[in-house]
Amino acid sequence: MTPQFTDFVAIDWSGQAVAYPKGLALAHARSGRAAPALLRPGGGWSRGAVRDWLLRHAQAGTAMLVGLDLSPALPFCDKGSYFPGWDRSPPDAKGLWRFVEALSPGDSHLSASSFLADPEARRHFRQVGQCGDLFPRGGGRFRVCEHGQRAMGLSPYSCFNLVGAAQVGKSSLTGMRVLHALDGRIPVWPFDPLPESGPVIVEIYTTIAARAARIRKGLSKMRDGAALDAALLEMDSDPHMTLARYDDHSTDAILTAAWLRAAADDPRLWNPGAMTPEIARTEGWTFGVA
Repeated sequence: MTPQFTDFVAIDWSGQAVAYPKGLALAHARSGRAAPALLRPGGGWSRGAVRDWLLRHAQAGTAMLVGLDLSPALPFCDKGSYFPGWDRSPPDAKGLWRFVEALSPGDSHLSASSFLADPEARRHFRQVGQCGDLFPRGGGRFRVCEHGQRAMGLSPYSCFNLVGAAQVGKSSLTGMRVLHALDGRIPVWPFDPLPESGPVIVEIYTTIAARAARIRKGLSKMRDGAALDAALLEMDSDPHMTLARYDDHSTDAILTAAWLRAAADDPRLWNPGAMTPEIARTEGWTFGVA
């Protein structure tokens, strides 16, 4: 059965190891046609503040679909392990969240620098100025759903690649620390069964929302109000309230919140044909990859 939600949130995440990452943006929509509102507390969002905001909605039981723009797990199915050859490699995604947390407890701002500095962990990652000896040639390892993203014409990056402006690995690792803190309080699909009520977290890829809004490849970023309103119209949404500043993070979050509202009732997105129980336990899935 498809869950029923009254609220829809898209969070453009950031792995920047600072208190208030510039790339962290949160947009909130309610049922209906009203455009999502960009929520921006004074001073900006911290990862801890986002965690606490979500916990408050968990306590309130808000029927909220929350999209996090990050990978909640690393590739596993291609080699049967997150970290082949490492006897401490976790057996599933929740174990991975605990593992990242255990190796990063002193890292401020919920960053994961200590994890990436671990001598065994760093062997698997490509970092600035260093490529681990177990990082494969080419673009790196990919999850099954990321192969599905490629089949849709998207261009995912390996979570083991930490080089370049489009890399997602740092965001994903910091996100795992937040998911660990939320574990048992907010279900994360598909690792947890869907609840009868309350909030649910899913992984999002904001370019999927852009494609659904008919923004063609190569032009997925909206940097002015007119472009954003045109995309929102495709999502059956009213025009947005004018922003003080337009940037990719803000507009991505607003459009993706509207897309979540439009897509949440599609049973195909909750039951992707290629997702097996093993994938759901170890790698997870991107909402919107059918």
